[in-house]
Amino acid sequence: MTKVIFLDAAGTLFDVRGSVGEVYGKTAQRFGVTVKSEELNAAFSQSFASASPMAFPGIEAAKIPQLEFEWWQAVCAKAFQIAGIFHQFSDFPKFFVELYAHFATAEPWFVYPDVLPALNKWQQQGIELAVVSNFDSRIYPVLKALNLAEYFTSVTISTEVGAAKPDSQIFTAALQKHNCTAENVLHIGDSFKADYCGAKNAGLNAIWLNRQQDKIDLGKFNLTDSHQVEEFPSLDLI
Repeated sequence: MTKVIFLDAAGTLFDVRGSVGEVYGKTAQRFGVTVKSEELNAAFSQSFASASPMAFPGIEAAKIPQLEFEWWQAVCAKAFQIAGIFHQFSDFPKFFVELYAHFATAEPWFVYPDVLPALNKWQQQGIELAVVSNFDSRIYPVLKALNLAEYFTSVTISTEVGAAKPDSQIFTAALQKHNCTAENVLHIGDSFKADYCGAKNAGLNAIWLNRQQDKIDLGKFNLTDSHQVEEFPSLDLI
């Protein structure tokens, strides 16, 4: 019996309006930098994929927000470098301060239409809800701004735990906030590796929210029951 549902954040509950490249590009234009959003979005994807996990083990809590800021600044700078336009900035740090603050608001995000109906249904069923995400501290103002915060009993993020999904440590940390065993917890997320594989390997039940209907090679993943992957394209089908 499912007593608690863990949910990923970005890509599961909400996502960027348009694309990251569009949002970055619009802000860059105000600083005199012109770029094609498609090229910048591809550059961001490359930069983000090559970055180290956003987790800072052994670091005191007071220092984490600054480390998160620096992590994202490095990813952003590399994206503009890959796109070949970083040199156009006269003051990249000033640009990034504005961009970083922008992503802590509701403006660049949209909530998937299947989210609120699903959260309300589960809440009415008496199921506890929690967020487990490789997000940074901005998750708190973002959830509040998107009117989602009230649904969740707990929020667990990689930067505070010191481990990022698919590392089982983040799932263990989230589980400790709820009075139940792993067998009674279901984790739902859009990343097959980080969410589905991570949760299954941590002993939780899991569903892959395959919104994009991606195809994967199960042989590349270390799953003992990979032939029984549970996946749905939308939360309202779960």
